[in-house]
Amino acid sequence: MEKAKTKKLRITFESDIDYSASKNEQATDNDNSKAANTGSKGVVWEFIAIASVPLVLVLGNSMLVPILPDMQERLGISQFQSSLVITLFSVTAGLVIPIAGYLSDRFSRKAIMIPSLIIYGGAGILAGLGALWNSYTVIIIARAVQGMGAAGTAPIAMALAGDLYKAGMESKALGLTEASNGAGKVVSPILGSLLALIVWYAAFFAFPFFCLLSLLAVMFLLKEPKKEQAPPKLGEYLRNIGAILKQKGRWLITSFFAGSMALFVLFGVLFYLSDILEVAPYHIDGVMKGLVLAIPLLGMVVTSYTTGSLIKKNGTLMRWLINIGLILMTVSLGLCILFYNKSIYVFIGLLTLSSIGTGLLLPCLNTMITGSVQREQRGMITSLYSSLRFLGVAFGPPLFGWMMDKSHQTVFVTVTSLSLLTLILAFFFIKPQGKIGG
Repeated sequence: MEKAKTKKLRITFESDIDYSASKNEQATDNDNSKAANTGSKGVVWEFIAIASVPLVLVLGNSMLVPILPDMQERLGISQFQSSLVITLFSVTAGLVIPIAGYLSDRFSRKAIMIPSLIIYGGAGILAGLGALWNSYTVIIIARAVQGMGAAGTAPIAMALAGDLYKAGMESKALGLTEASNGAGKVVSPILGSLLALIVWYAAFFAFPFFCLLSLLAVMFLLKEPKKEQAPPKLGEYLRNIGAILKQKGRWLITSFFAGSMALFVLFGVLFYLSDILEVAPYHIDGVMKGLVLAIPLLGMVVTSYTTGSLIKKNGTLMRWLINIGLILMTVSLGLCILFYNKSIYVFIGLLTLSSIGTGLLLPCLNTMITGSVQREQRGMITSLYSSLRFLGVAFGPPLFGWMMDKSHQTVFVTVTSLSLLTLILAFFFIKPQGKIGG
């Protein structure tokens, strides 16, 4: 019996992605697991601090979606101008994120996250003052500055999670960040609608309070590990990034595209629903509209957290879940072409199924991307990924608005085609196997 117990089944996996784990990495994983068991309370507080960052990021954007019609009326602006309040924020963030990623690799994660949260919250107050002064110009400038601050928040938190944890703990932390992102999207429409009952611009002033809580959590609850070696100079750094993209670009770029597409569809559908629920035959507005908008997002939140807890570093499982998630998105969005105007229950059910597919997809992509590179380049790689995700969010509302002017079928034919294209690319190019390391 003793001899039988000592025998181990050895399986070797081959993949386009270098996921072999060294003995030192395995020892680190074991130490990390022991630390998690002995200091579970500390880990919980760290998880809360990390999760607070993507939460406030989403609150600062999605919370404004329900008040856009009021903003148009009070400030006398067009629908396009009001959409810029969301789009300009996301475009600015998307452009600045790679710079923030480099700086976080060059210096430290917290050295970028802390001032970014301060800028993010301070610009929120300025946007509120702009609304109070009925100045669209001040609001737009403040939102652009907020986007610059946002660039150093959630993307860097994702890289920090990769620094702090290994193996299953890392995937769980990354799943939690995605779930927190989704939870923010669930709460935001409801919270924005409730705050609008006080005064339409109350959301601008409420947001900095949440930002302050996240700032304090990052400052006092997170202890960043020390750098093991001096950071490379810019030229060497860029050559290293280029080498990574050359070696792993086929699956990395496909993963970047998949994450961007998923957020484009998710945020675009949120914008679409916010518009059609207020008109015939639904006539749903106010807090009730916020609750309806929250249903598909809730499906994504639960799925994201569950997926992050289960996948650990299992590359084979990730590949299955990525493909299943994209199949769910393709099929459910395709069925919306036929059922979008038949029954609100069937329609919301299909959109929830699509969101569940997104919840299967994103945590797997997060874990693969953060685990694919060494700590010294992790900030830049995750920032490139986050930058494209932000651009997906940025172009969702205006492009969905343009497609809605054409027809409702155009909306769902387009997103179904995008999901199918992503499924084909992922099936052929994203092939993780065995244990993911890095």
